[in-house]
Amino acid sequence: MDTKPIIQDISSLLQEIRGIMQQAHHNVAAQVNLELLHTYWNIGRAIIEFEQKMNVRAEYGAETLTLLSKKLTSEFGRGFSKSNLYNMRQFYVIHQKFQTVSGKLSWSHECELLGISDAEKRNFYEKEAIQAKWSFRELKRQIASSLFERLLLSGGDDSKRRVAELAAKGNEVAKPADLIRDPYVFEFLGIPEQKPLMESDLEKALVQHIEKFLLELGRGFMFVGTQQRVTLNNTHYYVDMVFYNKILRAYVLIELKTEKLMPEAVGQLNMYLNYYASEVNDPDDNPPIGIILCTDKDRIAAEYALGGLSNKIFASRYVLYIPNREQLIAQVEAVLNQKENDK
Repeated sequence: MDTKPIIQDISSLLQEIRGIMQQAHHNVAAQVNLELLHTYWNIGRAIIEFEQKMNVRAEYGAETLTLLSKKLTSEFGRGFSKSNLYNMRQFYVIHQKFQTVSGKLSWSHECELLGISDAEKRNFYEKEAIQAKWSFRELKRQIASSLFERLLLSGGDDSKRRVAELAAKGNEVAKPADLIRDPYVFEFLGIPEQKPLMESDLEKALVQHIEKFLLELGRGFMFVGTQQRVTLNNTHYYVDMVFYNKILRAYVLIELKTEKLMPEAVGQLNMYLNYYASEVNDPDDNPPIGIILCTDKDRIAAEYALGGLSNKIFASRYVLYIPNREQLIAQVEAVLNQKENDK
């Protein structure tokens, strides 16, 4: 009897069973996580109700948590530190109806979000963490790099409307401009701020950290390759980095510049975009998008260099360190205040 068909059938059966088991493990983990969140929410509720019943004043609240921590730790073990009990209390304060808890984030995610006092900013990071499936570490990085403020500044003078949109929906990608951040933050490369850098070295470093680079770019990006050849009249040109964004269904071509934005870089990238639109795009693809990553740009020069093009080309700065959060917040507030004064 020929056993080859049976072996092949068993292989496909094994693959199906593996999928079933993986889905089961995922479902169990999700259910355990939801139950843990519900437990901590209930503990927070009990603490708040006790404080209200006993009319516990703020100065005695910390003493209550300290005593409670000692009792619970001796009875149930780890997980009931004073700080964790405080987080449970705050968790209930923010989500007074458990139905408002997504259940898709871990307790570590929730605790990190609790540290954000501004409700709109907190809502934004919660939605982005869910939609982009950020790990806890990635959530911390995005908060530390002031993603919320960077996206608001990227939106220009319309930041007032963007605040409400980001809080309600996260960073929705519906058009090419929604992809753009300014600045991009490449602190994960570990390159000192003042170190001279060649474009080839920057490209190599980004490829070595491609997973983190994709997270910094945002949702929907897939890496195609570096130094992608474009041949015109037997002359070879090379696009620094090419991605495909599955949300916009478009190729995204990135040119790296270790200097400020120069007009000739725009013309070069525009040529690449025309080539991709004509020679590379499939019928279902949307027009390709170009991004020039540079160390600096003059706003007026950028407007003239980028204006009037049929292709979508954007220029964004990049920095090799976490930006000064207070400075970014001040810039956002200045934009918002200016908008109010213009009314």
